Amino acid sequence: MSLYIDVSYESINKYREELCGDKVEIIRSPDSVVVVLADGLGSGVKANILATLTSKIIGTIMSNGLDIEEAVNTVAKTLPVCKERGVAYSTFSIIQIFNNGEGYLAEFDNPSVVRLRKGKMLNLETESRVVNDKLIKEARFKVSPDDLFVMISDGVIHAGIGQTLNLGWQWDNVSEYIQKTYKKDASSKTLAKLLLSACDNLYSHEPGDDTTVVTLKAKKPVKLNLMIGPPVDSTRDDEIVSRFIGNEGKKVICGGTTSQIVARVLGKEIKTSIEYFNPAVPPTAEIEGINLTTEGVLTLRKTLDLLKACVSPESGMGDMLKLNKKDGASRLAKMLLEESTSIYFFVGRAMNPAHQNPEFPLNMGMKFKLVEELAALLTHTGKHISIEYC
Repeated sequence: MSLYIDVSYESINKYREELCGDKVEIIRSPDSVVVVLADGLGSGVKANILATLTSKIIGTIMSNGLDIEEAVNTVAKTLPVCKERGVAYSTFSIIQIFNNGEGYLAEFDNPSVVRLRKGKMLNLETESRVVNDKLIKEARFKVSPDDLFVMISDGVIHAGIGQTLNLGWQWDNVSEYIQKTYKKDASSKTLAKLLLSACDNLYSHEPGDDTTVVTLKAKKPVKLNLMIGPPVDSTRDDEIVSRFIGNEGKKVICGGTTSQIVARVLGKEIKTSIEYFNPAVPPTAEIEGINLTTEGVLTLRKTLDLLKACVSPESGMGDMLKLNKKDGASRLAKMLLEESTSIYFFVGRAMNPAHQNPEFPLNMGMKFKLVEELAALLTHTGKHISIEYC
């Protein structure tokens, strides 16, 4: 069984601090993903430096297949000593999940990781051992599709302390909240935002500590094929369309001319909608066997804007909820960001006659640039991207 791990994180800084004292490092390799959450001692610049050093060192060592002892020893020797408290460390949590479903967890003084399977709590049985005078909790486990892991810094369980709650938000309260808000179809990004938003509310929007939530959601790989633009050599239309249709996964077509080519080769009818759900996005169409058929560059431009808003550090739940709208750009953005794990772009290089109008604001270079921007953004979120220019 092969797994894809959807990873996202969200942080808020301690009130009036410009830098966050928590740091997350995500390292993807061909056979695994390593995620490190480090919480630097104190807050502000000093904590940020401690957390950054810790996460970078551990992430690099673990992703190169070295042992946790090597990582902890290196961290202990490398980090500067805090003059005020006489200690030289930051706390951390590490999760490594391999594509074959094997998982490894190591924790040092961070709140325990919350694990859910199909929305229900599933305990992680850990064993403790001392490494360089530090008590490390470890666990090895098997990961299944629909498993969710939530790593949190202590700012989460301190949320509201002395403000809305006398003793803060305890770990049991946090795990209960995660179970209540869990939705099978929700992305790791949405789940992280929900939990962090609750923390921010408990702090009355003046966090008393740096607060970070990291979510890892295991899922079966889902492929998507997107075709935009006619092939430059029209004699290859049948071949390109056959490969597009024959590829495993969902199918999306962007562009009127491209849709006509696919419909002609497949012998299918195009049913065009005249319903505008968003005045800025042209209506969609339907072709039997195709999951989504949209207009070309205008829809792609709007899709890119939506995705940029969702992955921005300043994004909120409102940006994620826009993906549930019915216009073509919102539907495409949701398929790319939340429903797919790998995307194959078929990018036609033929000149579109519609773009020859000098008053038309878009051109061939714009189409290529949009595809490249989309690919870069989706790669940044951990998607596997392939582009074929045809």
